[in-house]
Amino acid sequence: MQLSNTPHMTLPDERYRSVVQTRRFLLDLCNPEHTPRVPKLVRETARAMLRHYPSDYDMQLAAREAPAVFQERMEDLHRFVAKGAQEVQAAQRDKDKWDFIKTLK
Repeated sequence: MQLSNTPHMTLPDERYRSVVQTRRFLLDLCNPEHTPRVPKLVRETARAMLRHYPSDYDMQLAAREAPAVFQERMEDLHRFVAKGAQEVQAAQRDKDKWDFIKTLK
């Protein structure tokens, strides 16, 4: 599901943080002290989802084994270069789309 018309490119540290924060969110949903007004069905669903959700250890292992996909943190220079490379790829895709549209005219 895309939330906007522009493609969003996620960096490995952003992806890592998203998975970890989602786990914390699901844990909060399971805890009535943190989320007192959550319906029982939502709590049960969150608990069921957590059953096979990656732990902190799993995420650290994933970051070590697949750094192009998950990284706990990126150095500023590496982040800058990676973001620039993604922007170049997006610009090329946009150019390719326009070139294709021009061929239809």
